[in-house]
Amino acid sequence: MKGSEKIAESFHFYISMISRGKGKSAVASAAYISCKKLKNKWDGITHDYHNKKGLLHEKIYLPENAKEEFKDRNTLWNSVELNEKAINAQLARNFIIAHLKELSVDENIKMMEEYIKENFIQKGMIAD
Repeated sequence: MKGSEKIAESFHFYISMISRGKGKSAVASAAYISCKKLKNKWDGITHDYHNKKGLLHEKIYLPENAKEEFKDRNTLWNSVELNEKAINAQLARNFIIAHLKELSVDENIKMMEEYIKENFIQKGMIAD
């Protein structure tokens, strides 16, 4: 490596399962991550994080075969909660990925969108 090349100083990539068996809720997680107020139709609990700060970007990415109504976060995650009946249902996966300090917010968003499209959307999955 040349002296002028720069390496990312830190990288963090963590995946966790949102599982009803562990007392987790996809609606609660979506509300927290998106800084929104969402009501869970499964258990009737409203999760309100609309005053939470720090959100720079949010978007729901749908594969071609997904219903357009899933662009609405409340519809999407309540559909997941209501369709997965098992007490130990695995409702979603939560990815925490640190953005690179060396890139601008827009560059990080573009990089993340490319990753999401290649690894999830093209494989028929929805990403929020």
